[in-house]
Amino acid sequence: MADSILVQLRKGALDLCVLAVLSRGESYGYEIASRLVAAVGMGEGTIYPLMRRMQNDGLVATRIVESSNGPPRKYYRLTPLGQSVFEAHRRDWRSFAGAVDTLLEDLP
Repeated sequence: MADSILVQLRKGALDLCVLAVLSRGESYGYEIASRLVAAVGMGEGTIYPLMRRMQNDGLVATRIVESSNGPPRKYYRLTPLGQSVFEAHRRDWRSFAGAVDTLLEDLP
């Protein structure tokens, strides 16, 4: 049962986490996935469909860069809309997390 709430929390926060990574600057898919694995345990298979959706929604823009070490890399960056959505989601997350923390502090 404890695992199921953790999975749901990860899924619910994944968009925010990706936007947070990209708010720090442009990044390619594998790099985004690696950061998320290290930080919250979300993997590569989850990232690419989300990145396509974010691109279709106008939250991220992409560019292809040739790589001397393999195939070309697709780099993602926040659009102005993506930055605005990130800022709104971050405010909402902090408010929600604060409310949950307050409820949890009242427990014996």
